[in-house]
Order: sequence, then structure tokens, then C-alpha cells
Amino acid sequence: MNKNDCIIALATPNGSGAIGVVRVSGSEAIELVNPVFFPKGKTSLLEQKSHSLQLGVIKDGERILDEVLVSVFRGNRSYTGEPVVEISCHGSAFILKEMIQLLIRKGGRAAEPGEFTLRAFVNGKMDLSQAEAVADLIASENAASHQLAMQQMRGGFANELSQLRKQLLNFASLIELELDFSEEDVEFANRDEFQALVMKIQKTLQRLIDSFSVGNVLKKGIPVAIVGEPNVGKSTLLNALLNEERAIVSDIAGTTRDTIEDEISIKGIGFRFIDTAGIRETEDTIEGLGIQRTFEKIEQSQVVVHLLNTTLLFEDGKLHEGHLTSIKKAVTDLNEKFPNRPYLLIANKADLLTPDQKVELAIHFEKLLFLSAKEKEGVAELQNKLLEFVDTGALQNQDAIVTNSRHYQALLGALEEINRVQEGLTAGLTSDLLAIDIRQCLYHIGEITGEVTNDEILGNIFANFCIGK
Repeated sequence: MNKNDCIIALATPNGSGAIGVVRVSGSEAIELVNPVFFPKGKTSLLEQKSHSLQLGVIKDGERILDEVLVSVFRGNRSYTGEPVVEISCHGSAFILKEMIQLLIRKGGRAAEPGEFTLRAFVNGKMDLSQAEAVADLIASENAASHQLAMQQMRGGFANELSQLRKQLLNFASLIELELDFSEEDVEFANRDEFQALVMKIQKTLQRLIDSFSVGNVLKKGIPVAIVGEPNVGKSTLLNALLNEERAIVSDIAGTTRDTIEDEISIKGIGFRFIDTAGIRETEDTIEGLGIQRTFEKIEQSQVVVHLLNTTLLFEDGKLHEGHLTSIKKAVTDLNEKFPNRPYLLIANKADLLTPDQKVELAIHFEKLLFLSAKEKEGVAELQNKLLEFVDTGALQNQDAIVTNSRHYQALLGALEEINRVQEGLTAGLTSDLLAIDIRQCLYHIGEITGEVTNDEILGNIFANFCIGK
């Protein structure tokens, strides 16, 4: 990145719209735009106050491109920490393209993906974890992912880690100072205080690592596999949850040959529902592949919704023991194949059952939920049951939650190193050996906030940003 040049990009989505915003950032951003901006008033762009707007026109020679509003942000009082000019014009794709090309001809260059936020990081306007949260905020599609991104942008756990890192760095300095006086056998770092700090860091790191399992699914949406025998109503349930005809529904068993996925938000939490192929013995090669993929999707899911076709359990109004045994075996097999996974057993087509039949089924199946996907009865209760599986306590309490896999890996590395420091203190290791593990722990913590970084890491992070942010 060349910090001395001016970067230019469209800050609003591509395509036509009511308005479009062209953003320019760089030490000479105001000087770059000034020759092509002709204000309606007497104040030139060079004299315009910071954080103010001015009406005027943008000209390419004698040709007026558009009437615009220009915002000026001087010095480091901007998003990027350097002078910024934002041009708000009519949202014509042609006008926006012409304006960007004009500014490039005047000496600017097109911004790379995420380069505005990268400059904000380089100029100290935010740490690296906050910069990554910008991309998460833009990508948020429900209340939970939005709140997680906002927590991270406000500092999240990075502030807590930064304070611990400073304390650890102080002890590291004292321990390394001891190396200079090794012959005098003196201790500058109080070992009891250091032990307490190490335990505090261990506890904090473990808490953050444990939060990743919750944070990751909240960010990406909780995958829920809808499983059961063919023609049990899985596709009908998916359509009822989505409130649209997303999956093909047919009386013919085995209609769904592949998985169908879609996402909805339930009370601000994103759920990714996966309609799977019916599980049964089959000689159909294509259906068999679909069933194989069903098991793969169950493996990837966080919650399993198992549908039972309860009407098949009764013949002439009486419970059929053979069918009951077969379904109980299917339920047991699924639980044994995928243990320790939140599991909901649903009695579908419950609108066709009598009250006595419901009571009889409830005796044989624990925590059975009755539902009619076709009539959309019991869908709201199912949604509430799904929400019970989600641990949002930390989110509601504004506790730090890790959602980024890069942060997760760095935390694992830091915990491994601080555990070695703990073992070294217990074993009475010398200062030089302790210092090695402390430095490695500092390195991993610094990776999260960007206090330790390199061009490769930055390139990987900001390459995923949209251009103009």
C-alpha cells in the first residue's frame, strides 16, 4: 500500500439508484477534487471547513457531469485517519463511472478491496479485530450477527486482551531484565504476582475459546437438518417455516433427491434449514446418493429435527405394534449415529390424530412435539423450541463472543503458550526459558489486535472486503 497516493472508489452499491457516493482518501484528496468541483457559493473546496457539505457541480473540462454535494473531512478526523472527500451525486451508473474515471485521470487511483478500512487500521483509527468487524457488520443478515459485529467494532474482547497483553509484556520485560543479572541471582518479577496474572490470562483465553462454538453459528446461521422417512412432510415443513413454496411437495415418496437449504431469522437469530432426502432402504442410485448426502448434512448440523408420519402408526384407529417398533428403531439408530446433538422429535400430520391417539403416542416417545406442517399448526412452538437450543445469554449480557476463525486459532496458540509458562513456573524453570514461552504468547495475542502482523495476513483479511470500504 502506498500511503501517499489518493484512492478512489464507489462507496455505494453498483447499479442505478437515487444517489451514489464516490469516496476519495489520501493526503492530497482535497487538492485532487478541487480543480473539478465548482461550488455554488463563494467558498472553494480548499477553504471548506472539515465535516461540512457544499453544493456545486463536477465538471470534466467544460462538460458538467452532475450537480453534487461534497463532504470534506480534514486531517485525521475521518474514517481513514487522513483527508477524505465524499461526492454525493445522482445514482446513474454512467455518471458514477465518468466521475471515477475523471478523478483517476487527475492523479488518483482505484482503491483495492478494503483499502479504506486498511488505511484506518494503519493510521490507528481502529485495531485489526475492529477492522474485521466492519466486514462482518456489512454482511450481517439478522439481529444476532449484527449485534456480534457491533460488539466487536466497539472493542469487544480485544480491549480486554490488550490490557492483559500489556501486563504480560511488563512481566516479560522484568524477566528478561533478570537475564542481565543472572550471575547475581536476583528476581525483578514477583513470581506470586506473575502466577496470578498467568492464571487470569488462562481463564480469559479459555472463556473466549469456549464462546467460539456459539459465536460462529450465530454469525453464520444455525444449521438445522430436517430428517425422516420419505413422504413424511419434510418439504412441507420447510415451506411452512419459510412461508413460501421453496421445496417441491408431492405425494410420491422420494421426491427430494438432494438437500435444499434456506435461511430465516427467528427473533433475531439466523437458522439455516436443510430439507434432506427421505431415509429408507432403496435401490435407486440417485435417491441413494441423496440419502448419503442427508447423513453428511446431519453431521454438519447443530440441531436435528426428526419428523414422524404418525398416521402410519395407526390402523383402524389402533396403534400398530410393528410400525411402532420400526419407528422406535429409526429414532434410536439416528440418536446413536449422531450423539450429543440437540434433537427434536416431531409428530407431523397431527391434525389427523385424535386426542386419545396423541396421548398414546406421547407415552411411547419422550418430549414429542405435535405439528401439522400442511396446516401450519405448531410451527410457532417448533420455532420456540429451536430458540431454546441457542445459548444467547452471553449475547444478551454483552459478554465477549469470538466469531472469527483467525481469532480462534490465535487464542488456541496463546493458551498453549501460557500453559507452558504455567508449567515452567511450577517446575521452577529459569528466566531465559520462561521468556521464550511468554514471547510466543504475546505474539499470538498481538495477532488478534494487529500489534503483530505482516503483509500476508493483512492481504488475506482485506481481500474479502467490498471495494469502497
